[in-house]
Amino acid sequence: MGLGIFAPNLDPNARTSGQPSEQAEEDAAAIAAVIKKAIAVAEPYFQWRAQQAISTSELNVFNKSAELFDRYIYFRDRFKAQVDEGEALAIQSRSQRSQSIDQVNGALISSWLTVCKQAKWYAQAAIEAFFSWTEHAFIHLAILQGRLTVGTQVAELAEDNWIAKFKSALDISDKETKAHYDKLLELRAQVRNFVAHGAFGKEGQAFDFHSGAGAVPVRLTNDRDHRVSLTGRVAFDEAAAMLEIESFLEHLWAGALAPARHYIFSPLPSILSYAADGTYVQAMNSESEMKSLVDHLTNQFESAADMAW
Repeated sequence: MGLGIFAPNLDPNARTSGQPSEQAEEDAAAIAAVIKKAIAVAEPYFQWRAQQAISTSELNVFNKSAELFDRYIYFRDRFKAQVDEGEALAIQSRSQRSQSIDQVNGALISSWLTVCKQAKWYAQAAIEAFFSWTEHAFIHLAILQGRLTVGTQVAELAEDNWIAKFKSALDISDKETKAHYDKLLELRAQVRNFVAHGAFGKEGQAFDFHSGAGAVPVRLTNDRDHRVSLTGRVAFDEAAAMLEIESFLEHLWAGALAPARHYIFSPLPSILSYAADGTYVQAMNSESEMKSLVDHLTNQFESAADMAW
């Protein structure tokens, strides 16, 4: 069946608004059926075109780093605010307790417990947001260093695990980087076990084993051969985890990757042709060079958006 041509209704008495006529509905249904059939026929061609495109450097990679990092900042700041509020409530409670035990305000204690609980929630949300950002940002850091130059490489790394992404962006042969890597890897495993896998316990506790010496926690593990264990890793502490994340971020932007920060937090996509021809590698030599590149590209994108060629 070929594409049909449907003549417009030239009847001067035809309704131009409101409920469509029966004929108009039939025409619309026929057009929709033809379009759907055309799309189905063309789909293999467009899949082939997409495969051809992704195997080249003629691609831009969406950059959502700033948006994802803002989510981390929001939860981090909320965590800090709850900690400050909890400390203020604790001081107030101690002040009342020093006067007389009978004057201790039960509502104040309840408020303190609620604030502490919410602080943990915000910390856990911030940790998850941080790792979500790294999954994205590490790919762009690899592109800016010329380590990913074609779409297939980006797609493969996007589907790979966090370890591969970290190693693509940072050099773990550096002693300080390796120390951060080990701490973050441990934290990620703990958060994944606790938050993503059912939140039984931050040490992986899921059962109590009734032994002769009393209840003993039985932990879930990631070992396929030994699913459970009576021993496990130390539970993560939210406050310590937040400090480690902040320490890692200071380390990340303090060294050779400092120029990348200007690009990562810009609205610009990562342009794979610039990774392939060395433009990004050149800009990574200094913050001033990267700022110049960011300004130049930003002006180009704004001119294109305004059609001011």
